Amino acid sequence: MVGPMGSAWDDPIDDTMYDADEVEGGAWAPGPYGPDDRNGTYNEITPLKSAAALAMLDLTRPIRTFNLSETLFNGFPAFGTRQYEQKLAVSGYLPPAPFNGEILRDRPWGVNRMTHHEERVQTTYNIGSKINGLHHSGVGQMFYNGRRGPDFARDHGTAEFDTPTWGPPIVTRGLLIDVLAYKVAERCDVSETPDGEAVLRDNYRITVEDLEGAITRQQLPAFEPGDVVLVRTGWNRLIRSDPKRYTTYSPGPFMREVRWLARDRPAIVGVDSWVFGCIDPAVMGRTITPTLPLVLVRYGIRAGEGLRLEDIGEASVDRFVFCHAPLLAEGATSSSSPAMAIAN
Repeated sequence: MVGPMGSAWDDPIDDTMYDADEVEGGAWAPGPYGPDDRNGTYNEITPLKSAAALAMLDLTRPIRTFNLSETLFNGFPAFGTRQYEQKLAVSGYLPPAPFNGEILRDRPWGVNRMTHHEERVQTTYNIGSKINGLHHSGVGQMFYNGRRGPDFARDHGTAEFDTPTWGPPIVTRGLLIDVLAYKVAERCDVSETPDGEAVLRDNYRITVEDLEGAITRQQLPAFEPGDVVLVRTGWNRLIRSDPKRYTTYSPGPFMREVRWLARDRPAIVGVDSWVFGCIDPAVMGRTITPTLPLVLVRYGIRAGEGLRLEDIGEASVDRFVFCHAPLLAEGATSSSSPAMAIAN
């Protein structure tokens, strides 16, 4: 079934800004998978799709695995009031001073003198590497498939769309569009970190032509429904070397590019920058990250942010098996559990 604006997959590939009044009035409902759907393009990951992804692997050759999550640390750069703070809890001995962690017990337990370490963590789920649910961002009160925030917002989280409802862990084909490598080869639109590593320019808008150029350079196969499509900018190289710059700017796609990526119905579109989309004021105008509502609400495609794409990029792994099991937290709007890439 399709909504009043026609099939989402037939949207013109352009920068036209959606009309917020129309969207709040229900113009994007029902969604592309019918009025009762809550899972968007995850519907495209069928058992056959997973089997086809696994068939990419040559089991007679060595297998490589890649963690697509950034390492969290105290002071990890994040937007707004989000934070990560970890302390060590010690049981069974006294650490040398000064020690600002937590001492649970200063003597060992039992005749076997058992001691142990734990960590005490205060954080928000929406920090670091994450996969955002379809209700992470909306247009006014309107979220995916005509659901209104006031109808499902609760004290502890949300009553719909939360991570326990995403279904089983996903196994599907992953493809990396290495825009950074393409731009380095073209010697344009690239800047450097303080320690000399290449990144895209601050707030650089990745164009459809950039995506097509990188795809051609890498000879990537045609995209298929249910794929996970990841776009590398190198921006995560600033996390430790220049954290203020990391959270001040973000290179990425804008409206035309999101519509271009959405046409093949990917399960996830992900980036290695902290926010999904280019946030250049000259590009956004008076809007605020309109790419997020477009991908989540209009198309039902989950958005990955802050994914670690360095390792697969440096290893020239641009097609792989993508695996992800969401963090099962009742009411959660995103999952910060690590995704994994598997390749030969």
